Amino acid sequence: MNKNHILYILFILLFTASCSNTKFLPDGELLYTGAKVKMESSGTLKKEHKALKPQLEQLIRPKPNSKMLGLRPKLYLYNLAGTPKKEKGLRHWLKFKVGEPPVLYSQADLEYSKSVLQNFTENNGYFNTQTSAVSTINKKRAKAVYTVKPAKQYIIRNVIFPDDSSNVVKAVYAAKPESLLKNNQGYSLNTIKEERIRIDTRLKENGFFYFKPDYLKVQVDSTVADHQVDLIVKVKKETPELAKIPFKINKIIVYPNYSIGSDSIKSTLDATEKYNDFTIIDAEKLFKPQIFDRTLYFKKGDFYNRTNHNLSLNRLVNLGTFKFVKNQFKVSDTTGNYLDAYYYLTALPKKSIRIEVLAKTNSANYTGTELNVNWSNRNTFRGAELLTVTAFGGLEVQVSGLNDGFNVYRIGSEANLVWPRFISPFHHQSSGGFVPKTKATVGYEYQNRIKLYSLQTFKASFGYLWRENERKEHQLSVTEITYASPQNVTNLYQEQMTANPSLGKVIEKQLIFGPSYFYTYTNTMEKRKMNTFYYKGSVSLSGTITGAIAGANSENPVKIFGVPFSQFIKAESDFRHYLKLGDDSQLASRIIVGAGFAYGNSEELPFMKQFFIGGTNSLRAFRARSIGPGSYDGSANSSSFLADQSGDLKLELNTEYRAKIYGLVKGALFIDAGNIWLMNDNPEKHGAQFSKKFLNEIAVGAGVGLRFDFSFLILRTDLAFPIRKPYLPDGQRWVLDQINFGNSSWRKDNLIFNLAIGYPF
Repeated sequence: MNKNHILYILFILLFTASCSNTKFLPDGELLYTGAKVKMESSGTLKKEHKALKPQLEQLIRPKPNSKMLGLRPKLYLYNLAGTPKKEKGLRHWLKFKVGEPPVLYSQADLEYSKSVLQNFTENNGYFNTQTSAVSTINKKRAKAVYTVKPAKQYIIRNVIFPDDSSNVVKAVYAAKPESLLKNNQGYSLNTIKEERIRIDTRLKENGFFYFKPDYLKVQVDSTVADHQVDLIVKVKKETPELAKIPFKINKIIVYPNYSIGSDSIKSTLDATEKYNDFTIIDAEKLFKPQIFDRTLYFKKGDFYNRTNHNLSLNRLVNLGTFKFVKNQFKVSDTTGNYLDAYYYLTALPKKSIRIEVLAKTNSANYTGTELNVNWSNRNTFRGAELLTVTAFGGLEVQVSGLNDGFNVYRIGSEANLVWPRFISPFHHQSSGGFVPKTKATVGYEYQNRIKLYSLQTFKASFGYLWRENERKEHQLSVTEITYASPQNVTNLYQEQMTANPSLGKVIEKQLIFGPSYFYTYTNTMEKRKMNTFYYKGSVSLSGTITGAIAGANSENPVKIFGVPFSQFIKAESDFRHYLKLGDDSQLASRIIVGAGFAYGNSEELPFMKQFFIGGTNSLRAFRARSIGPGSYDGSANSSSFLADQSGDLKLELNTEYRAKIYGLVKGALFIDAGNIWLMNDNPEKHGAQFSKKFLNEIAVGAGVGLRFDFSFLILRTDLAFPIRKPYLPDGQRWVLDQINFGNSSWRKDNLIFNLAIGYPF
């Protein structure tokens, strides 16, 4: 069979599929194939009206069945499925999930659509537009044709704001410089509506609590010139007197223990406490009044302001202490134009306990479980402080590999105390809608690697967290202390250290102290945007001041309590981009760049601060910490039970196409690339040092995955394989020609299965 025969058969099949869509229509019905807008313009108006046509076409309803290559495959599948006998199964899924019911001509209301087009053109200044609608029928198909003949658009000549001595008119006139209505701009009813809302928002910022956009009108005078209008902004005569008055704040009354559904106000009126401008009604004295002085923006005598209104509510919610937050403004019974502000707050339970049992696996062939017990106190010192104490324990078992029995046991505890304010010798007033926080952390972990070693880690930190807005977040640790101490190092591990000296770095005593700073920006919460971004940057310092004072150097390191302290600077950037391709698909990409530099008291970065690559959230085609540094092949000298390759520099790139398959199941295709390198040459690791040939040492992997979105968690499975191995000889690193899914030996050596919770990025 030659190519022409194949094309002929394909054409016949496509033609048959197209024709079969109409034979399933109910008697007397026609398939609606869409609408066309025909613009009738002449001369200079033809170019002016060109941009109007696509806007009009978007307004017409209904939309016809979707097409692909001139055909309607979804409609064809709907018809092909017939009438399913059950509300489940393949036929039901094919018909109602994949397929699309026919759009009938009887559903198209031509007169209604014609009026929609007429209104749209006139609302945009094309007065005296003429519209008409006809339909054309071809066999069992029908389409609509709308003819639109707009006149010349009316242009704004002048925008006139009211000007008299009343308070409300003065406020409206003061809003004129930022007006959305501009001279020589086309008339638009939507812009007029937006202008009324803008003026109302401006008035709300200046005390006009009871004002509404409906109290404004914009008169249109079309008699001033040929195809020109004057717009006259006015305050309606019927505007209520309260709406014309700017109000100030009088009393500020807070009910911090308000109970919804009960008359808690009356029962607590005798438990009143005055603090600055606030009246606190709290019979049980649950909260210190200073909380509300820091949280609420209003002060007595301030003009009402919508921004302060919203910021106050946001900050109360962000305290994390109240389940419900409600407020109300009432006209005060005092002389003058005053409002009393009432805040009704329903507290969350003060103490709570949560128990979590987790199952987890990783790319190093360890599978295990972890138990977390979290106890919280949301109002520890009556200042909305959050105290969280966590105890945890876990077991990880090596279920495959050359050896077994190298299980890992972990136990530990951590305590966090968060104050809803900055604790600092310097006064700081936050102006955002998010409450700044001070956080202190103390933690301990004991990790026992059976047959190898055990490790104790102590940590403590003190710092600040604050947000500029919903996109930007800062975290500054003024000091962060980590002390790690090994114990019970076995003979087996010491033998491995002889063959691979770098394993000794894992069990060195380490003392790290210094500040760190993290900055995060994201707009990924804006779901309608086609392009969204996430960025997290961090800088960590250790031993900087102490090293400078002590004159530390690596040849004769200074010790604290018998342990040389680490001195380094480390920076890392994580940038992510999400491209929305459709309602259920996107392209997600990430690039990570990191660098660390040891100096003074240290020859190299401490092991726990070095960079690693590979694993479930990194290069998924390689086992965790198994790649690099550079072209060095760690598998030749490392033990079979541990892969811990580390470096001073890191470059990682990932891209992943994500799409919905069916229901809660989503699929992914991905490519990961990257590596780590050492800053300095290491004779024991040939090819590990960073050089200008670093791009030739990039590891690359690809794979497919499934994501099961249960809303409360996302279970992720990935199956990946390497396509470029940097540790192979130069010229042989691309291994695409070796891929053989049918070969069991190749699958065993190259296929990596990852099971994880959540997306990798």
